[in-house]
Amino acid sequence: MNEKILANGILRAIGVLALIAVALYFLYQIQSVIIYLVVAFILTLIGNPFLYFLKRRLKFKHVFATITTLLLFVLVIIGFIMLFVPLISSQGENLSLLNTAQIEKNSLQLINQIAVFLENHHIDSSKLLKEANITSKINFNFIPDFLNFIIGAISSFGMGLASVLFITFFFLKDQILIKEGAKKLIPDSQEDKILNSLEKINHLLSRYFIGLLLQLFIVFILYAIVLFIFGVQNAIVIAFLCAVLNIVPYVGPLIASIMAAILTMIGQLGSDFQTQILPVTIYVLFGFWIVQIIDNNVCQPIIFSKSVSSHPLEIFIVILIAGFLFGILGMIVAVPIFTILKVLGKEFFPENKIIQLITKKI
Repeated sequence: MNEKILANGILRAIGVLALIAVALYFLYQIQSVIIYLVVAFILTLIGNPFLYFLKRRLKFKHVFATITTLLLFVLVIIGFIMLFVPLISSQGENLSLLNTAQIEKNSLQLINQIAVFLENHHIDSSKLLKEANITSKINFNFIPDFLNFIIGAISSFGMGLASVLFITFFFLKDQILIKEGAKKLIPDSQEDKILNSLEKINHLLSRYFIGLLLQLFIVFILYAIVLFIFGVQNAIVIAFLCAVLNIVPYVGPLIASIMAAILTMIGQLGSDFQTQILPVTIYVLFGFWIVQIIDNNVCQPIIFSKSVSSHPLEIFIVILIAGFLFGILGMIVAVPIFTILKVLGKEFFPENKIIQLITKKI
């Protein structure tokens, strides 16, 4: 009898593991759809305040308010795309296959200028630079292939964007129907707690993502001012790319500074390294560091602590732990997930002293 029970238990465990494996494989196969749903959900959270404003203040009907909110998203996306049109048109010829030789020549000139500068200051790294023979290992013919990859990515982005906007439209339009359908799946004993949690999560995450957009916009403006002051080419595009990198806390600004320095140097190829390229690059780096000090000590603490009702030190520790455990992705999603856990903890474990301590502002 015991052997039969043991065999059944083993078979049941194997069946459960097989189902889990099939479910994970299925989720892996539809990962693009999951990403579309997550992005559409984030856009819905960002769009809800605009939707409510149009309905309550301007007396728009629900469907018309939904369409207007979606059109606002489309206009913002078109605006971002238009930022890159000048860059693509101005750099298209330089990055074509026919001009890779010129790019290589300019890049070699820059590397030689760096080597001369290091030699003039008695730094042995110039010798190492020559011994490493880096220039002979660089194949500039990868550029046309890279451009083809970018074109393919833009095509995929277009299809994905259309899918996300389509899903977002129905998330915004049918929110009440979705909530009513969710109610039918929730046990009656837990309905009030779960619905209250969802309402608070929706409110806090909407504030968080709007706060994040505000923070990125402020950083973008400050970066652009720094780049314009020092006459860096394609300042708007570089500022936008560097601002987007700030989505990754702490690590993103460092990468943004490095990228800004590289793009600044590339934009001045052909100029004298010691008297023009190096000083401008140092000034840009210094300006970016000032922007990051302002962002880290003023913008982020005020915006994020207000939007998710958390102490700045609390947010810093959460991001740090998430970064150690899950890397860059963990740092990006740390604050939203922590906010969700706080709301659930307050709703389901209100008597816990730790929960009371970290959720007293919610």
